[in-house]
Amino acid sequence: MDNLQVIAAMAALAQPTRLDTFKLLVKREPDGIPAGEIARLIDVPQNTMSAHLAILARAGLIIGERQSRSIIYRADLEGFRSVIAFLLKDCCGGRADLCQPLIDELVPCCP
Repeated sequence: MDNLQVIAAMAALAQPTRLDTFKLLVKREPDGIPAGEIARLIDVPQNTMSAHLAILARAGLIIGERQSRSIIYRADLEGFRSVIAFLLKDCCGGRADLCQPLIDELVPCCP
């Protein structure tokens, strides 16, 4: 992971439809959602959703897998983990005690 990859991921999420899409896909892990269903759930035209999905995929945040005539999209949790790890790598100038409250808040996400 490098600066450009992290910037691409952050830029991809810095748009309301893409952020909502990513959050929806995280909620639906590990099953994923067909592209048309994502467009319906987010209430976006399918051609517009295709462009948003392409941006998220290029940023390494989602993965599309063809199943018959559909493409099923899933959150790329490993890619997202890499972004978060990159951002926290030198957390608080090496003073882990300053970052501990943030880490504690992130850990119980999936009890």
